[in-house]
Amino acid sequence: MEPLKKDGMEALYQALLQRAIEAREQAYCPYSGFAVGAALLCADGTVYPGCNIECASLSPGNCAERTALFRAVSDGKREFLAIAVAGGPAGKEPEEYCPPCGVCRQVMREFCGPDFEILLTDGTNQKRYTLAELLPVSFGPEQLDQPKKR
Repeated sequence: MEPLKKDGMEALYQALLQRAIEAREQAYCPYSGFAVGAALLCADGTVYPGCNIECASLSPGNCAERTALFRAVSDGKREFLAIAVAGGPAGKEPEEYCPPCGVCRQVMREFCGPDFEILLTDGTNQKRYTLAELLPVSFGPEQLDQPKKR
């Protein structure tokens, strides 16, 4: 995983969004035809791409955001700054924003703080949200009275 250069947050976020768009090319989505790519920015600058992966029985599939997070966690990463997400019909440029599903938001909540940034693109413009904005009144490890393991 190649780190992004931190020469300014705007440039960093633009590069992250571009990597999310590129990650869509690896999506395996023969059933929905909806390709999603994500690019997760770790605190050390490392970027983990992810794409959605479907299965014929549908529920065992995995979203792009969770693919990126699980790849990073399996490599020992535990501190994350932002994730970029791009999605839309396979073979076409994104034309609408593709926010993370509820399951992905909950997985983000497991590993990320309320100020974790979620960047969305419609292929031309971008929107930014914090995890707290997309998942208010959330449930996390502290509700189980367990320390968060890093």
